[in-house]
Amino acid sequence: MRAEPRPLRYLDGATVRSLCAEIDPLTAVTEAFLGVRAHRSGVAAEAALRWQAPDGAAARSLVLPAWHEGAYGCKVINASLGNPDRGLPRAAGLILLFDSETAEPVCVMEGAHISALRTAAVSVAALRAVRPLSTVDRVALLGSGVQARTHLGLLAAHGAVKSVSVFDLSPARSRAFAEDLRTSLPQIEFEIAADPESAVRSAPVTLACTTTTTPYVPLAWLPEGSVFVNVSLDDAAEDVLLGVEHLFVDDWHLVSEDDTRLLGRLAGAGRATGPGTEAPGARQVDADLATLLAGAYERPITSTDRTVINPFGMGVHDVALATRVHSLARDKGAGMLLPR
Repeated sequence: MRAEPRPLRYLDGATVRSLCAEIDPLTAVTEAFLGVRAHRSGVAAEAALRWQAPDGAAARSLVLPAWHEGAYGCKVINASLGNPDRGLPRAAGLILLFDSETAEPVCVMEGAHISALRTAAVSVAALRAVRPLSTVDRVALLGSGVQARTHLGLLAAHGAVKSVSVFDLSPARSRAFAEDLRTSLPQIEFEIAADPESAVRSAPVTLACTTTTTPYVPLAWLPEGSVFVNVSLDDAAEDVLLGVEHLFVDDWHLVSEDDTRLLGRLAGAGRATGPGTEAPGARQVDADLATLLAGAYERPITSTDRTVINPFGMGVHDVALATRVHSLARDKGAGMLLPR
C-alpha cells in the first residue's frame, strides 16, 4: 500500500523570528562545533553561483549542505551588493530540512534571519571563549547593516557592551543605525566614527560586518590585547592575518578552498597553512573554533596578545538552529502545511 506523502511545513520570516526568540543561539552553535569535533556533525561541499546583475552589482547564490546530530538539510543564501540601494536587504534565502529516513523535504523556512543569527552567535561564542563577555564594555562596528545589528543585539543580550563606535562608508546609514538602536538598546552609548582607523583604535573588540572585497585594516590599528572578529572576511589586511598572536578559523578546508578571500589566497600561495600543519615561511592558523570552544586550545592568550577570529561560515550552524526552530514549530503547530 502506497503511503501518502506528508505535507511540507513552511515557516515565514515572522514565524522564524518568533521561534528563534525562544532559542539560545550560542548554545546551538557551540553544540554544533562540538558535534563537528566529535564527527557527529559536519558539512558537505558548498556550491557557489556568481554573476553580475544588470546594474553591475555583484550577485551570488550559495548552497550549504550539512548534517547535525542526525538532522540533515541545506541553506540557500543569495545576495546582491546593489540591494541596499534598492531599499532591499542585501541577503535573502531559504533553509530546507530533510527526513533522515526517507530523505524527503519536511520543512522549508525563511533563511536570512537564521543565517544572520548563526553568524552572530558564532562570533559571540568565539569571543566568549577568548574573554568574559562581561568585560567587553566597548566595541567598534565596521558596517551598519543587518550583521552589525544582529551582532550588537546578541552581545547586549549577554550582558556586554556599554559603548559603540560605528563606521560606515555612508554616514547617513551610520546615523540612522545609531538613532534606531538608541531606542532599542538605550543602555548603550553610540558615537559615529569619522573613519575606520579611529573606530578600531578606540575599542578592545572590533566587529567587521561590511561587504568589502578589499582589505584595509592594518595590524598597526589593532590595540594591544584586542580581538578582531573578521565576519566579512576581507576587512583585515595581510599583516593582520599573518602577524597577530592568535588566529582562529571555523573550518580550514572551507577557508583554504575559497580563493576569492584573502586568507584563502594566502593559503593557495603557501603563505598560510591550517592548524597543526607546518610549512616553511607559512603562517600556521593556531586552531579551529571547535578546539577553542571545547577548551582544548593550550596556548595562553595574554592581556597584550592580539586575536583574530575569522569565521568563514558553516552550514552546520544553520541546520542546528533550523532543527530547533522546526521542532518548536511542530510542538506549537506553527507555520503553514503545504500539500505535495
